[in-house]
Amino acid sequence: MATLEAVPVVARQAGRMTDRVREILSWYESDNPGTKANIARLLSHGYLAGTGKLVILPVDQGFEHGPARSFAVNPAGYNPNYHYELAIEAGCNAYAAPLGFIEAAAGRHAGEIPLILKLNNHDVLNDEKDPLSAVTGSVRDALRLGCVAIGFTIYPGSASARQMYEELRELAEEAKSYGLAVVVWSYPRGSSLSKAGETALDVVAYAAHVAAELGAHGRKVKLPSEHIEQEEARKAYEKARVPASTLSERVRHVVQSSFDGRRIVIFSGGATKPKDEDIFEEARAIREGGGFGSIIGRNSFQRPREHAISFLQTIMKIYAGESR
Repeated sequence: MATLEAVPVVARQAGRMTDRVREILSWYESDNPGTKANIARLLSHGYLAGTGKLVILPVDQGFEHGPARSFAVNPAGYNPNYHYELAIEAGCNAYAAPLGFIEAAAGRHAGEIPLILKLNNHDVLNDEKDPLSAVTGSVRDALRLGCVAIGFTIYPGSASARQMYEELRELAEEAKSYGLAVVVWSYPRGSSLSKAGETALDVVAYAAHVAAELGAHGRKVKLPSEHIEQEEARKAYEKARVPASTLSERVRHVVQSSFDGRRIVIFSGGATKPKDEDIFEEARAIREGGGFGSIIGRNSFQRPREHAISFLQTIMKIYAGESR
């Protein structure tokens, strides 16, 4: 058994209420004690417990992209239990997945890691230009499975965005009434946006702000590029001379757009990158830009297990300030 001295300082905070966690909870003034307790559970679990930083393992890709595209490169990933064990052993703050994957191993891992139930999902068998996810789970499912939060995807820019916003409002109201937190995947996409526009700085910042306006406690967005999609936004950026030449500056702007940093913003790991250092460099930029962490799926579970654990822990050390 490891001695206290051998345990990383951040890990010793697990289950303890730190000043940083208290500060973050103070931003959610309208929420009930149950919801605040569940936000605290997210922030007080795993390697980064108590730091205010988060690394979450999301495994909704089987539904979103198909099982072969997601798991064939590492066949162990076809087994839902594999992902629970990966998230637990690596020391993630939470594990997020759709209903089936959560149900498949929830009993054997009850209480071992905070869970986020993804309540809507979208497949690519009919990959429409204006996507609309189907509601595939309920708040009652989240309660039954012992989750701390619900997850929900919105596509700002889609012609169906209005329906998604209204669905989210109803589900968020119900979730909060039962003391659950709300995490929103806010991914700009639709026929009105160019491909470059999906990760444009103005659009990603807008998407983060929309999720905050819809009452999300946390939001997951993509890393922003230097591209500016909207001409009126370009004029505003140029007039205000918003710094945007580096990734850390762009992260800082996205965080600022989420109520001046008073809402949790975590960033997607995106498509699989073969070089670990490329993702570590992104994590450094997120840290320097004041981001709250990463939600990393394919770049985790598509690597062999031991590699994935080491990879995730390196990212956690970057966020904890233990590694450059």
